Amino acid sequence: MPHDTPLITTLVAGFGLAFLFGLLAQRLRLPLIAGYLLAGVVIGPFTPGYVADAGLAAELAELGVILLMFGVGLHFSPRDLMAVRAIAVPGALGQIAVAMSAGTLTGWLMGWGLGAGLIFGLALSVASTVVLLRALQDRELVTSERGRVAVGWLIVEDLAMVLALVLIPPLAGLLGGIAQPVGEEAEIVAQVGVGPIAATVLVTLAKAATFVILMLVIGRRVIPWVLHFVSHTHSRELFRLSVLAIALGVAYGATRLFGVSFALGAFFAGMVMSTSTLSSQAMRETLPLRDAFAVLFFVSVGMLFNPAIVLEAPLALVATVAIIIGGKAAAAYYIVRAFGRDREMALTIAASLAQIGEFSFILITMGVKLAIVPTEARDLVVAGAMISILANPLLFHLLDRQMARKAPDTAGPDSTEPAGSG
Repeated sequence: MPHDTPLITTLVAGFGLAFLFGLLAQRLRLPLIAGYLLAGVVIGPFTPGYVADAGLAAELAELGVILLMFGVGLHFSPRDLMAVRAIAVPGALGQIAVAMSAGTLTGWLMGWGLGAGLIFGLALSVASTVVLLRALQDRELVTSERGRVAVGWLIVEDLAMVLALVLIPPLAGLLGGIAQPVGEEAEIVAQVGVGPIAATVLVTLAKAATFVILMLVIGRRVIPWVLHFVSHTHSRELFRLSVLAIALGVAYGATRLFGVSFALGAFFAGMVMSTSTLSSQAMRETLPLRDAFAVLFFVSVGMLFNPAIVLEAPLALVATVAIIIGGKAAAAYYIVRAFGRDREMALTIAASLAQIGEFSFILITMGVKLAIVPTEARDLVVAGAMISILANPLLFHLLDRQMARKAPDTAGPDSTEPAGSG
């Protein structure tokens, strides 16, 4: 008699199809994320055949979010950001403003409320860390000036999204969604003449600030100490387990004790761990598990996608893709040029950021859960992500051809500078 094992069935279907479609994407020289998203579409409720357990997939996706954000924190380098802050900070904020404005206008034309348009535009404004780093690594641009600016720009976008994840829930009622219940602390603050929404926001920010201070003051001492203590046991298994326990434990504690998201907790766990001399080892030891759950995260996002949106709202989909690939890229290009940087850097930054990914899914899913945005917006974001991720290699191919054509004109016969160098 067969056992009822929905968890195992979901894992087998998710990993199996992700492998097959990921292999296909690799052969077609496309980002693997496109294959993972397509695997989710195949086992989702909107396509015929087997349908995976959506509840289990959502919980597995939460683990994927935690480990993805932990990895983002491990890669976060304040020093690298400070080196390019003069262009990365205003550039990223300017591009976010452009995307939010375009998204809000699109939402208004579709009859959505202001809050829905803002969240939709915000989801379209942030690029995928995975896609960007892969494109830069394939061209050995990560350590170049162009690569450092692109990564610094993305770090600012990620930090802005982390702040958004903190503020959106208490502002849900104001944004047209389900108002979150006012806690006891917020009720106390409201008694001194502050409105309930403002009180909730203040309490949320206070809790988040408390968590951040504790992580920066205590966590920066305790977490590296724990890693060094475990490393002296000379057990890779225990070291790997300690890293995972810290990542998951901090994320869970941040949610339970301070009311902030798993994503914020995991990000700061990774950021604090990055200050340890053992951070590189921690990154290596946890990479396989992070990759595995990241795959499940993208598969679960694909399960949410309704392909019917292509036929039901083709103009809205065209507008969404135009904002991601056209609007964001144009904004990035002209912002970089306005700062006096050369055309090659402007084109590289524009191509790097003309796609969306992880944070976009997290934000739009939160918006749907809080009833701020309609499910149609989520379908548009997922479709826009899939199309922009598929188009990104083409953009870089065109960029490479542009660099190759320009190289003979700019490099003299005695020049030793490689073609396409920043």
